[in-house]
Amino acid sequence: MSTIDADTTADLTAADVAWDIDTILPDGATPSDLFDQADAIADGLTALRGRVGELDASELAAAMHTIAELQDLVARVSYHAMLAFTTATDDPTRGAAMAAAQERSTAIATKLIFFDLEWAAADDAHVAAVLADVQLDFCRHHLDNLRLTRPHLLSEAEETIVAEKSQTGFSAWVRLFDELASAVTVDLPDELGGSGLPLMQAASMLQHPDRSVRRQVATGITAGLEPGLRTRAYVFNTLLLDKAVDDRLRHYDSWVSSRNLANEASDESVQALVDAVVDNYSIAQRWYTLKAKVLGLDRLADYDRMASVATADRQIGWSEGTRIVRDAYASFSPELAGIVDRFIDESWIDAPLRPGKRGGAFAAGVSPGHHPYVLLNWTSKSRDVATLAHELGHGVHFYLAREQGIFHQDVPLTVAETASVFGETVTSARLLSMIDDPNERFALLATTLEDSIATVFRQIAMNRFEHACHTARREEGELSVERFGDLWAQSQEAMLGDSVEVTDGYRSWWSYVPHFMGSPGYVYAYAYGQLLALSVYARYQQEGDAFVPAYLELLRAGGSKSPEDLARIVDCDLTDPNFWRNGLKIVEGQLTAAEDAARAAGRLA
Repeated sequence: MSTIDADTTADLTAADVAWDIDTILPDGATPSDLFDQADAIADGLTALRGRVGELDASELAAAMHTIAELQDLVARVSYHAMLAFTTATDDPTRGAAMAAAQERSTAIATKLIFFDLEWAAADDAHVAAVLADVQLDFCRHHLDNLRLTRPHLLSEAEETIVAEKSQTGFSAWVRLFDELASAVTVDLPDELGGSGLPLMQAASMLQHPDRSVRRQVATGITAGLEPGLRTRAYVFNTLLLDKAVDDRLRHYDSWVSSRNLANEASDESVQALVDAVVDNYSIAQRWYTLKAKVLGLDRLADYDRMASVATADRQIGWSEGTRIVRDAYASFSPELAGIVDRFIDESWIDAPLRPGKRGGAFAAGVSPGHHPYVLLNWTSKSRDVATLAHELGHGVHFYLAREQGIFHQDVPLTVAETASVFGETVTSARLLSMIDDPNERFALLATTLEDSIATVFRQIAMNRFEHACHTARREEGELSVERFGDLWAQSQEAMLGDSVEVTDGYRSWWSYVPHFMGSPGYVYAYAYGQLLALSVYARYQQEGDAFVPAYLELLRAGGSKSPEDLARIVDCDLTDPNFWRNGLKIVEGQLTAAEDAARAAGRLA
């Protein structure tokens, strides 16, 4: 292979884009060193046992600063181990290191269980007086939220047992699932890539313009999922039961109540979101009916949903993809563009597909004392550019929120998608402004719409699958592979209606989704965040550059306020009963724009 060919291949695969995670640990320090420091700090804090609910503002602030120091040490070691593991889940050494980190962090955390319990039980009047002091600004919202968990806390002895046993229970099962799912490979004909393809690489080929290729890929994915399907179903059954037991012991009203509490959202508000999206499934169905016409099909099959409508299918290399995203962020905010540059230029991203690497994409905040990271699985598709813009949105959010400190850097999942979807939308709008060709405009508008459909409607359909699984597991007992397949097909058919055929092979595709295992209830937050972000972007369209300072204030606020208060910064009212339906009208507007573009491009009869 020539040098030019080698360079081109490396760019298309992002082969050289690997993160440097060794900077997470201080120079010369080992994970054990940091855990020893944290252990010593935890031992010192035990002197507060029996007094937490009586501490004055100065004493409580000092204790919380000490806990912040401890949490920084633990976060550094834990993230270092986790990030190393995600790029090589088949490496037993990395798996052992992650397990060791979980064991040490759990042991340290159990020493401080008393602190949260005593604080949650403290007298209301005393708490109100203490939290009014400005010394607690850096952790006030965190401490307020701890109080909300009071009805669901166990005794210290019980909480200690739960924490200790989680290492061989919930956490262990989730790790097993990650290893099993990451090991799934797909065999395809040589002309399509051959045998042993990583699952995510094969899945990206469902965008192929040739239907026969998409059908072969779907068949290959189903075959690749088959060998470990019963084992993954057993893992899911076990985690469903674990969640049921935990909810019973902690007196949660439903399987999703604990997630809603963590998201600072009421059960009623989340159900309002779900109901609004389900009531508007017709938007997704309308698009898929149109797409069938564009593709010259009577009806789509599930493996056709991601098919590209572009008239020319081209690969996008890492250098071009990053240039597009850099330009898009720069068009909105030079400050954000500067942070994006650092991610790309300073080895904060791991991009290439590798055997054993975890699928999908994510951003990791690590700690306020260190920069965040982004993981991708780059396949040189146009959708990868959108994914890069999306994850960098998370990245800049983490980066700007660092000034809030470790208690408030992270935001509830319901708000966490705001910056990512906003960044993705800015990137799409930037690209659209540069395109004159009607077919290219239609292709981009279609991609933008499909991202919204996947994030809003598909995620709510997945939420409905989760709801059905948790409910059935509690009412029926252990579920068979066939029962999971039935529930998956039913949830998908409800969303797709008559617009898409759900094939028999698709019935097992639930079995590689990590969120169902490690983060029950997570997926509705995607829809929540998408509709919020689109509403935020609508404000930007109305106000232009004058909107930028408020948006940056929102990102810098991190999780220091409730979702409702964070949304108010950018003039959005999450308490408005019509908020979700208004957000869905924006998605419907994307559909109308795509329909108009299809006609302008002559793609409809």
